[in-house]
Amino acid sequence: MPIRTRIVAATILFLCTATLSAQQRTTPTKDWQQWRGPLATGTAPDSNPPTEWSETKNVRWKTPIPGLGHSTPIVFGKHIFLTTAIPTGPALPPKFSGAPGAHDNLPITSRHQFAAVLLDRDSGKIVWQKELHEALPHEGGHRSGSLASASPATDGKYLFAQFGSYGLYCLDLDGNVVWKKSLGKMHTKHGHGEGTSPAVYGDTIVVNWDHEQQSFVTALDTATGKERWRVKRNEVTSWTSPIVVEVDGKPQVIVPGTARVRGYDLSDGSVVWECGGLSANVVATPVYSDGIVYVASSYDTRAMMAIRLTKATGDITDSDHVIWRRTDRTPYVPSPLLYKNTLYFLRHYQGILSQVTADTGQEPIGPLRLSQIRNVYASPVAAADKIYITDLAGITTVVSHGVPRIIANNRLDEEIAASFAIAGNEIFIRGNHHLYCISEANR
Repeated sequence: MPIRTRIVAATILFLCTATLSAQQRTTPTKDWQQWRGPLATGTAPDSNPPTEWSETKNVRWKTPIPGLGHSTPIVFGKHIFLTTAIPTGPALPPKFSGAPGAHDNLPITSRHQFAAVLLDRDSGKIVWQKELHEALPHEGGHRSGSLASASPATDGKYLFAQFGSYGLYCLDLDGNVVWKKSLGKMHTKHGHGEGTSPAVYGDTIVVNWDHEQQSFVTALDTATGKERWRVKRNEVTSWTSPIVVEVDGKPQVIVPGTARVRGYDLSDGSVVWECGGLSANVVATPVYSDGIVYVASSYDTRAMMAIRLTKATGDITDSDHVIWRRTDRTPYVPSPLLYKNTLYFLRHYQGILSQVTADTGQEPIGPLRLSQIRNVYASPVAAADKIYITDLAGITTVVSHGVPRIIANNRLDEEIAASFAIAGNEIFIRGNHHLYCISEANR
């Protein structure tokens, strides 16, 4: 083969390989491998799940889950993982706190096992249940929460189970502990409990540790648990989870907070940019697409912002990087949903659904009142031009994307605080006692 021909062939092969690698990095999967799904936006782009179900309709299987947890189940291939906290031993006399907001808490009066569980996706049977730690919790928690509210994550090789004060654990998919890491004891505002989920990006796992003592964000090696960096944060308690996004060709960790939303360089933890404007008690996880991150809070001050991150450095609070703000009907506990350049979010945690054009902030259609929906703690999800909103009473309202109209109201017979996972044509719904697989029988 002539030299020129060999060079051309090699160039074509390189370009094809590079294109394939880029596609492999950017093509959404049909799994739900961590909190908020494959795009970290609440969207299942390759799925077409049912719109109607009940205890007797479109339930492929229903499996009792020991203990209590509000973490989202995650799906990888034929595996479904979740975490739970199981009470053990005799109950102890409750200790009530006189702190502000403590009237919303439930005391923890017994020891708990903190466990990871694997279920078979086809049958719903529990394959293994691994006890990772046992302790008497040092704090109770909000009556709407649980001791297993942080969602697990998987990179397809390892499972990462985050229990906050009770440890971060890496397991192989057979349930063997590869490593474990203690990050200390968290002291949350009003003793309301813990709930931030980890983010996995490549060979790095990131954990946000905002509480009433020294807050920080840290990045660890997924294979060894070795801490790569830890950066102190001038923040009080938040329940928001970090996300990792690519900005200007480099990965950034984005973590909102009461004082600032910040973007950290994933390689070393240095602050790339920061922006003020949110309120206290930040819970909602941000969403990101096309160079813009969307952050929100709604505790003492309603605030929602769209921040363009291209070339953002330093304090950008009052700069043109903040492309829009709003102070009306912003979300509190449920995170916003980003679907096809549309942001969907609930007023506080009530059944009032708003939608705005993501990159402009314009609201072409007024809010939609969901008449069946009351208290919402699960975050909305989307697939196949349908939006799913679920309340604590177990009612899910399905709304059409675009011009919103209510398609269905579905009820299950138990409380639901965990957000849905959608994979393929199935929805996985975690109630307080069971995990449901919702699937149409003829698919």
